[in-house]
Amino acid sequence: MVENVKVKKSHKSSSKKNNLTQQKPRHGENVIKGILFLFALVSIFTTIGIVTILLKETVGFFKEVSILEFLTGTEWTALFANPKFGVLPLVSGTLMIAFYGSVVAIPTGLGCAIYLSEYASKRTRKIIKPVLEILAGIPSIVYGYFALTFITPIIRKFVPDTMVFNALSASITVGIMIIPMVSSLSEDAMKAVPDSLRHGAYALGCTKFEVATKVVVPAALSSIIASFVLAISRAIGETMIVTLAAGSTPNLTLNPLESIQTMTAFIVQVAKGDVEHGGLIYKTIFAVGMLLFVITLAMNILAKLIIKKFREEY
Repeated sequence: MVENVKVKKSHKSSSKKNNLTQQKPRHGENVIKGILFLFALVSIFTTIGIVTILLKETVGFFKEVSILEFLTGTEWTALFANPKFGVLPLVSGTLMIAFYGSVVAIPTGLGCAIYLSEYASKRTRKIIKPVLEILAGIPSIVYGYFALTFITPIIRKFVPDTMVFNALSASITVGIMIIPMVSSLSEDAMKAVPDSLRHGAYALGCTKFEVATKVVVPAALSSIIASFVLAISRAIGETMIVTLAAGSTPNLTLNPLESIQTMTAFIVQVAKGDVEHGGLIYKTIFAVGMLLFVITLAMNILAKLIIKKFREEY
């Protein structure tokens, strides 16, 4: 009887100690939580600062230039004696680069992803995937000179009328640059598909190609499409390749063999320091930058919506 009482007392005392240790505040955890919260705030405040600066200068630009003229005008001669500020030539050049770059990157990147996910052995994957990722680490200015000195001469050999600076050469190079983004993200999405789906398809008599294209790709479709959108967004924001290879002629054209100018290339041209600080031409940088920001933001929001709508959890 006495032993039972002692056991109960010891059990009560140990439970009290456990409660005290559970209730004791962990100051180290609170400090870490606060530091991580500050890190999160840095990104938020950085974004707010960028948007604030863009808005401030953009509003100043639109006080002198009609926003309707800016968005619907077909002539961009901002650096001429009688400037015109129709941004459509810059927008069309940017979208042309993104479109033709996507034609190169999306089929190639998706094909690489399917091969690495479904066909390649572990040894082959260890060799090919790092090589693909090296493409993502090459500076864009190197890609620009590659386009100008290697791809453009090849194009001109087959089509002699092609201009030295042309949209096609820049588009092909941008497409090569964003292949790793498409292939890596798509392959990760395919690898996340459970093997049970593959085994079930094989049990029904499907070939490896049918499993890859009719089971794995549809199952990972949301993430694959999101990788496409993010890659296109990256192509829209590319700077040095288009500056070196596409030229600086703001033409409103659909011919990829002609010289064009993108929004980013114009920003580089004006930002060299040859224009008056605070003047109207200086403010065009921020107006064009704001439009580019809105386009890329819309692309990222679209990617989020696609993931949310088509996502399947297993």
